[in-house]
Amino acid sequence: MAKTALFAAAPFILASSFTQAADDCGKVTIADMNWSSATLIANVDRFILEHGYGCEAELVPGDTMPTGTSMIEKGEPDVAPEMWSNSMKDALDKGVAEKRLRYAGNSLSDGGEEGFWVPEFLVNKYPELATIEGVKKHAKLFTHPEDPDRFAFYGCPAGWNCQISAGNLFNAMNLEDSGFEMIDPGSGAGLAGSIAKAFTREEAWFGYYWAPTAVLGKYKMVKVDFGSGVDKEEFVNCTSSEDCENPKPTMYPPSVVQTVTTETFAAKSPTAYDYVANRSFTNNQMNGLLAWMEDNQADGEVAAEHFLTEYESSWTAWVSPEVAAKVKAALQ
Repeated sequence: MAKTALFAAAPFILASSFTQAADDCGKVTIADMNWSSATLIANVDRFILEHGYGCEAELVPGDTMPTGTSMIEKGEPDVAPEMWSNSMKDALDKGVAEKRLRYAGNSLSDGGEEGFWVPEFLVNKYPELATIEGVKKHAKLFTHPEDPDRFAFYGCPAGWNCQISAGNLFNAMNLEDSGFEMIDPGSGAGLAGSIAKAFTREEAWFGYYWAPTAVLGKYKMVKVDFGSGVDKEEFVNCTSSEDCENPKPTMYPPSVVQTVTTETFAAKSPTAYDYVANRSFTNNQMNGLLAWMEDNQADGEVAAEHFLTEYESSWTAWVSPEVAAKVKAALQ
């Protein structure tokens, strides 16, 4: 997909207001992480900060660990729009305590979401499948691709961290006793492909997946209720550990996904900081955007244009009417 001229400078923005905003904001570096949701948010931030707040906004390559470390040690980049903070929580907490960093807000309001899922069209037919007991009761629906005497549960690919938790929860809920066998899909693409195949053929599917993802944007799935609620202590101490000998059922706790900024940026540009603190996406919204990106082979810049154009009611709630007017003018 060809990029448009959307992100070119907008010369018709009032020079006086632009200059005033620039004096407050100045240069801002934004981490452009190498996955779809993060690059979408980074490009949205760049456009709004540049055209709405007069910042000299620049995207720089990023990834969770190197970006977090650089922000703590070097004070750059200024903004990490989508930081899965549990992956380096101790270091980030220390950075906040030392007044180097700030947790601005939740970039994904629902947090990262994991679970065992079944297709919505199947739950519409068998409502009990929304619960783990219902899945066990209707186990014969989930035919195994190679063994007619077993039922299929699609697990997390070998080598991924989620393989540990999915395996422990498989055992905690005694799914093997109900005839299920855990299938290794081989890769993320293999796992996504198994879901796509099931929907194309309108067949039953049961397994692990996570959000936000393009897959859950394209294919309507229902997260299976284990009837346990979330036991965070159990999950941290046992479910997510290879050494967990006696796992107990627990729903996956949401992963905290935050916007992290440097303290310097927050102090220098309080109005721009307020924007990144208010800016947040729901998983349903992000799932849909990621599906659109995949279907249209869109990069973060093109996806940001799509979001700002088609989801005006969402982003205008994050900014003042004056800033919204500037962004809308730039979009034209």
